[in-house]
Amino acid sequence: MILILLIAIPLFAGIFSFGIKGDGAKVLGLISSMLTLVAAAYVSGANYIAPVSFSQPWIPLLGTQFSLMGDGMSSMLCLLTGIVVLVVMITNVSKEVEKPGSFYGLLLLSQAGLMGVFLAYDALVFYVFWELALIPVYFLCSQWGGEKRIAVTFKFFIYTFVGSLMLLAGLIYLSLQTPGLSSYAWADIVRAGASLPPEKQQWLFWLVFIAFAIKMPIFPFHTWQPDTYEQSPTPVTIILSALMVKMGMYAVLRWLVPVLPFGVAYWADTVVVLSVIGIVYASCIAIVQTDIKRLIAYSSIAHMGLMAAAAFTHSQVGTHGIMVQMFNHGINITGMWVMVSMIEQRYGTRDMTKLGGMATAAPQMAIALLIIAFANIALPLTNGFIGEFMLFNGIFRADSAGHITIMVVAGLGIILGAVYTLNMVQKTAWGEEVKMNSGKDLSTNEYLGLAIIISIIIFLGVYPKPLLDLTSGIAGVITAGH
Repeated sequence: MILILLIAIPLFAGIFSFGIKGDGAKVLGLISSMLTLVAAAYVSGANYIAPVSFSQPWIPLLGTQFSLMGDGMSSMLCLLTGIVVLVVMITNVSKEVEKPGSFYGLLLLSQAGLMGVFLAYDALVFYVFWELALIPVYFLCSQWGGEKRIAVTFKFFIYTFVGSLMLLAGLIYLSLQTPGLSSYAWADIVRAGASLPPEKQQWLFWLVFIAFAIKMPIFPFHTWQPDTYEQSPTPVTIILSALMVKMGMYAVLRWLVPVLPFGVAYWADTVVVLSVIGIVYASCIAIVQTDIKRLIAYSSIAHMGLMAAAAFTHSQVGTHGIMVQMFNHGINITGMWVMVSMIEQRYGTRDMTKLGGMATAAPQMAIALLIIAFANIALPLTNGFIGEFMLFNGIFRADSAGHITIMVVAGLGIILGAVYTLNMVQKTAWGEEVKMNSGKDLSTNEYLGLAIIISIIIFLGVYPKPLLDLTSGIAGVITAGH
C-alpha cells in the first residue's frame, strides 16, 4: 500500500491544485512533497530488510496487472524524486508565478508519473507512467517557458513522441512472445526477450533503446536538450535534468539490458562509442558557453554519457556505479540549477561575461556555488566521487582492450568538466563586482533548500555506505545474463 501512496499523494494533490487560487497551491505542493518524501524514505528503509511490492489485476484481457516493485534501485530513485521536488517547492516559496494552481498542479502530476515509472513492474504500466510523466512537462514548457518556448517544445514533443511510439511497438511485440497468453509482467518480458533469436534481438534493440537514448540523452539524440533546458522555467529544468533523464538510464537497466541480452551485446560497442563521443563533444561545447544554463545543460549530457558507456560494458561494478551516480548526479544538478535561478533573479542575466564579485556581495551564495561545483566535478569527499570512480572502474574492467582506450578518452570529460565548471565559478563569484538588481545573500527558504543539497553532498561524500548498501543487490541481477 505504501507504494500506491508514492503515486497517489502527488497525483491527487496535483489534481486538487488546479482548483486552488493564490498561495494555496504552493502550500499544498509543499505539504504533498513532504509527505511523498516521508513515504519514499520509508520504502528505502524497508529495502534493507526486503523489497516492497504491490500487485492487483488491471486488464486481464491484455495480460497486464497493476504491478509495482520498490527494490533498491527503484526506491533509491523514488527517494531522489522526493528530495528534488521538495527542494523545488522550498526554493520557489518566495517566487511569484502566473497561474500557480496550474503550475504546481502540473509539477505534482509529473512527480506522480516519475514515481510510477520507477516503480512499475509491468511493461504496460511502465509505458502509461512514462507518458504521464512527460505530458505535464509539455504544458509547463509551452506556457511558462522563454521567448522561443513554442518551437522548442514542439521539437521536444516530436523527439519524445516518436521514441515513445517505437517503445510501445517494442513492448507489444515482446508481450506477444510470452508463453501462452500475452503478458506484460517484467519476469515474463525478460524470459520472452532473452529467448528470442539473436538476429531478432538485434533489430528489436533499437526499437526499445531509441526512446531511452532520447530521454537520457546520448549523442546524437541529444539536440532537443540544451534548447529545452534553456527555455524552460527553472523548476521544470530541474525536473527534466535531475529526474527525467534518469528515466532513460533506469529504463536501460530495467527494461533493456536484462530483456535483450544478445541485442545489447551486439550493439554495446556502438553505444559505448556514441556515449564517449557525447562526453567529449558536450564538454567541448560547454567550455565555450557564456550562458550558465546552456553550460550546465551540456554538462549534464557529458555526465549521462559516462553512465551510458558503463551500462553497456556488462560490468557489475560499473552497473552498481550507475545507480549510485544517478542519485548523486540528481542531487548535484539540482543544486546547480537552484544556483542559476538565484543568480538570474539577482543579476537579471545568465551571461557570465556580465557577472562577477558574488563572493563579496553574497558570500553565502558563493560558498554554496563552490561546494556544489566541486561535487559536480567529482572532487573526493563529495558525493560525486564514489559513483564516478565506480563507473571508470567498471569500464576499465570490461573484457576488451578497446574499453581501456574508451576509458582514457572518457577521462577527458573529467579534465574538461573541471575547466568549464571552475571557469564558471571564477567568472561568477570573483572578479570585478557587478551590482545586483534585487536581493542580496540567501533568503531563509533558499538557505534551507541549499542546506538539504549540501548536506547530502557532504554526507554521501564522506560516508556513501547507505547508498551503496541500498543498491548493492540489483547490479548482479541486471548483469546476470551477460
